[in-house]
Amino acid sequence: MNLADFDKSGFERGAGGVKELLWLVVRALGFSSLCPLPVYALRRAALRIFGGAIGPGVIIKPEAKITFPWKLSVGANSSLGEEAWILNLDQITIGHDVCISQRALLCTGSHDWSDDRFALITKPITIGNGVWICANVFVGPGVHIGDNAVILAGSVVTSDLPAGMVCSGSPCRPIKPRRMREHPARNGV
Repeated sequence: MNLADFDKSGFERGAGGVKELLWLVVRALGFSSLCPLPVYALRRAALRIFGGAIGPGVIIKPEAKITFPWKLSVGANSSLGEEAWILNLDQITIGHDVCISQRALLCTGSHDWSDDRFALITKPITIGNGVWICANVFVGPGVHIGDNAVILAGSVVTSDLPAGMVCSGSPCRPIKPRRMREHPARNGV
């Protein structure tokens, strides 16, 4: 392998250098622990200004790191926890009512280890509705996680996972169905 010949020829950043630089400034000021206040509406607005498709009620905690907002779609009422990293060199689509817990890493990029130029490979990630990705989970390029799945803490997800399952491990595998308890209506609602 010769890293001097690193090949990223097919990679599209999706925005010009000025836009990317401006995003880095906004991210450093508004998404860091320097701004620990619950300014979720401002973070949503910033992501939208930079081209993100961000639904209403999305919560983005301090220190959440989003590489390219213009390659991100997040459904209503979803949450990105502290230090979650959305390394979206390709599109990442997150459904509604999804919880991405602290220090989870969604990574759309890798390298061709058989290529002496270490070519960059990117593939999109899709997270279904109602999914919970627990703390310190890695989700790799090209993965689709089905609706209402739970990915337990510390798991390494390198292939698709089915809907409605609790999944765990390295590599992550389904271990049992996710059973949801129903709650009675509140105050007749």
